[in-house]
Amino acid sequence: MNAIVLAAQAAQGGGGMSMLLMMLAIFAIMWFFMIRPQQKRQKEIRQFQNSIAEGTKVVTGGGIYGIVKRVNIADNTVEVEIARGVVITVDKSYVFANAASQTPNA
Repeated sequence: MNAIVLAAQAAQGGGGMSMLLMMLAIFAIMWFFMIRPQQKRQKEIRQFQNSIAEGTKVVTGGGIYGIVKRVNIADNTVEVEIARGVVITVDKSYVFANAASQTPNA
């Protein structure tokens, strides 16, 4: 009986290193398929937000399409015209996309 227990323990002894390698492999896969693409997307969004100029068609975080009428750098806000004569002020960090590259489902 003791021989069976000792054999099982010996077989299990090398399992710690393989478990560590498995965990590292899972982390690497998650990094390349989830974390890295998200970081690249956030960098693209920040670059777009910093390059917003008057006349740019944008989509806000709330899904409102409009055209940028004025950029206030001091307050970090953007005035967006959503309809003829209707202008709203939106925080620059909530303007996510260029509407010219997207089409609404209407």
